[in-house]
Amino acid sequence: MFEQITQMFMQYGIWGLFGLAFLDSFIIPVPPFFLQIGMSLIEPGAALRYATVAFTGSILGAPIGYFMGKWLGKPILNKLLPEKWTALATEQFSKNGDAAVLIGSFTPIPFKVFTILTGVFNYSLTKLMLFAILGRGIKFYLIGILFYLYGKHAKVLLDEYLEVTILGVGAIVAIIWFIWQKRRKNHLDK
Repeated sequence: MFEQITQMFMQYGIWGLFGLAFLDSFIIPVPPFFLQIGMSLIEPGAALRYATVAFTGSILGAPIGYFMGKWLGKPILNKLLPEKWTALATEQFSKNGDAAVLIGSFTPIPFKVFTILTGVFNYSLTKLMLFAILGRGIKFYLIGILFYLYGKHAKVLLDEYLEVTILGVGAIVAIIWFIWQKRRKNHLDK
């Protein structure tokens, strides 16, 4: 299914990449980096342009996922889960939402999960956009820079090291976030 959807969008070139990245933020279950990789493999010199297009589409789609969650998610969630579970999930998301959104914006987990959940749990749209810009920027530009610098050989590097790289970057971001939160808490306690 991923391959069929990716091929369908690939026939529209750069607009297909933009459309897939935009729709990935709230509805389509296919991450746009598959299309970005395919296009960068064909034309490595344009890899940074592809990164910018995918990044822009993804960021512009994020508020739609947020508002879908805000308007539609809460009523559905309240019908599916007991009120105490929803309250607990809302509380946990308010405490740990920053880390969830930041890490989730560049992991293989579909981005729409995070954009919709932020709306459901009344997370700050401003924070969503800030962390999405940071996380999605890391994800798309990491791929773009690899193809720009290494050409078609970047595909081999991605095949061998993508998962390890994403986990490593995720761990670094989580550590930085944890330190930042600790310092912020210590500053507020003074």
